[in-house]
Amino acid sequence: MTLTTLLPWLSTACILAGAFFFVAGTVGLMRLPDRLSRLHALTKADNVGLGLLILGLLLEAPGVLNGLKLVLVWLFVLVASATGAHLIAKRALRGDGEDAH
Repeated sequence: MTLTTLLPWLSTACILAGAFFFVAGTVGLMRLPDRLSRLHALTKADNVGLGLLILGLLLEAPGVLNGLKLVLVWLFVLVASATGAHLIAKRALRGDGEDAH
């Protein structure tokens, strides 16, 4: 088996693993009891899921410039999700009300 024949399989495996993490994060959002637990499950799963998805796409990217664009998107999402998660957690820790399901 050569790298040329193995590459699409690795790419597909990474993309499917990323989709699994997205689904797991959604399940965590629906099933976990409090805001901070839901936030943790969602941000971790989304970051890993997107990372695996980007990795799968990088393996099939036609050029270096396209690969750099994908990595840039992933880094932007990492920074944005960390900032959003921090703001949500800060608000939740203030005790602004009950957790609603």
